[in-house]
Amino acid sequence: MEKTTLGRTGLSVTVAGLGCGGFSRIGLSKGIDHAAGVVRAAYDAGLTFFDTAALYETQPAVGKGLSGLPRDSYTLSTKFTYGEGERIISAEKMTESLERSLKELGVEYVDVFHIHGLMAQDYAQARDTFVPAMHKAKQQGKIRFLGVTERFAEDTTHEMLKLALPEDLFDVIMVGYNLLNQSAAQYVLPAALEKNLGVLCMFAVRRALWNREQLMKDIARILAAGQGGSGLDADSLDFLIAESIAKSLPEAAYRFCRHTPGITVTLTGTSNHDHLAENLESLKLPQLPASALERLHSLFDGVDCVSGQ
Repeated sequence: MEKTTLGRTGLSVTVAGLGCGGFSRIGLSKGIDHAAGVVRAAYDAGLTFFDTAALYETQPAVGKGLSGLPRDSYTLSTKFTYGEGERIISAEKMTESLERSLKELGVEYVDVFHIHGLMAQDYAQARDTFVPAMHKAKQQGKIRFLGVTERFAEDTTHEMLKLALPEDLFDVIMVGYNLLNQSAAQYVLPAALEKNLGVLCMFAVRRALWNREQLMKDIARILAAGQGGSGLDADSLDFLIAESIAKSLPEAAYRFCRHTPGITVTLTGTSNHDHLAENLESLKLPQLPASALERLHSLFDGVDCVSGQ
């Protein structure tokens, strides 16, 4: 798997990373040993970037899967749940969450520690509450870099990141981006490139990009919002397969995200080894042809009302 640099962190990472949340949660429903096996299989296949969170409950499985490996041979990203509105937690609670994460992961430090799913209306309070505490943890050697992730399913127009990017307090951001909603390429990625941020791409493949019924619903929502290009309909993505551009829609979706300028690591989630191998093969393939990209951009230009969830 090709490697790159995670922005100004200077960390060498693979262009694909294992996302340990989402619907699959690395197969945790089948037991911690199975989930840990998926993590180790990803490492053995060449991945060096692993993203988890306290909310996912997969940290013990990630720790088990990476146990015994040289700590400098992989990059570990995790997150804490901040609460929201009147329930925003204290800096002390954040520190307690970090300590639990370190214990569950079986490590002395995490490479990137994120505020998880931050909403725009909570940004100012979260910034003032947590950033000083995150810097303190960094000084103590418990985290290396600060990160923040958006809640893309609810914040499809990236309102939180529009607030965060100008202040430049975070070294790494996680953004939602896919074939259906390419708005991050307008609102987020140019600024991230300018500031040399590490950018983690989530939602590359969500339900609408492997379930046709959900895809039809999302396209209907796009049309109802008056968005999308001329001729957009439920069959608009069929050309990718019919013209042998990709073997599957998920393959095309991963290739689309992985090669987008400004994205550092494209995350993939899975619950089993075979699906993992299939996803990784897609992420090793070259960018889609220029003609296909032009068509995809024209179809979904201006779309920011769906996430593909």
